[in-house]
Amino acid sequence: MAVYSMTGYASLQQSVGAAAEGRPGNARRLGLEIRSVNSRFLDLSLRLSDELRAQEPALRALVTQRLKRGKVEVRAFVDSEESSALAEPTPRLLQRLEAVQEAVRSWLPEATPLSVAEALRLCANADAPEQDWGEPVQELARRALDDMVAARLREGERLATMLHDRLQQLRALAQQAGPLVPQLVEQQRQRFMERWKEAMQLAEGATVPEAAQDRALTEATAFAIRIDVAEEITRLQSHLDEIERLLNKGGEVGKRLDFLIQELHREANTLGSKSAAMELTRISVDMKVLIEQMREQVQNIE
Repeated sequence: MAVYSMTGYASLQQSVGAAAEGRPGNARRLGLEIRSVNSRFLDLSLRLSDELRAQEPALRALVTQRLKRGKVEVRAFVDSEESSALAEPTPRLLQRLEAVQEAVRSWLPEATPLSVAEALRLCANADAPEQDWGEPVQELARRALDDMVAARLREGERLATMLHDRLQQLRALAQQAGPLVPQLVEQQRQRFMERWKEAMQLAEGATVPEAAQDRALTEATAFAIRIDVAEEITRLQSHLDEIERLLNKGGEVGKRLDFLIQELHREANTLGSKSAAMELTRISVDMKVLIEQMREQVQNIE
């Protein structure tokens, strides 16, 4: 499976009605637009024109089948096409309209007479059958969702490529840190013992008791353990392996990747806090820069 981004956009329009099918009558333009950005969950909102409000349950079901995460906005609307809006009304329709207007004004003498635009609009819709928007809206939504998923796939592939690159850089830094660990531990033990002996020699040249030497060795060993970052490097490499496995697996991996990025950041922080050499400090800082770059991109993955 592939990795999908939560960012995408799709917009489609099509003509519907009698004129669109080559028959006399009014044609209307049906439009549908889908936008999505990143979100922790699927946050779906629909903005539909009055004619399409009955289609909300079907549209909601179609979107939730295809998209699992993201802040998604669906906008659908219907407009009259200009070419059919000025169709000439028949004398029969005009007579019917005049009769209706006279009947209304007989009861409401102060009612405003119909304007030309109002008369054209009423005549255009008088003989038009009630439009069933169900199939046109769902068919257009399926096509728009196909475009949306394709856009999210392209963005997801770009994100996956970037994350793989950062993984390789982190592995290289971990490999640089690995050989430094035993060397630094031994250096710190030797340095601790040398300084302790120097301090004892300053105490009037007294001979160092064996018990005191054992205590110094114990303290040096405990200090060496505190600065040993081998465990952090091992856990960091394990997290890198799991991130790479998830990227290769694909699907809905965004939440798990986000958690692993937090764990990576924790290990890099510990590595820096336990560092006893400038080289390890530099490696820790470089790791945190790369991990922060990954964190920003992982938040866009579905």
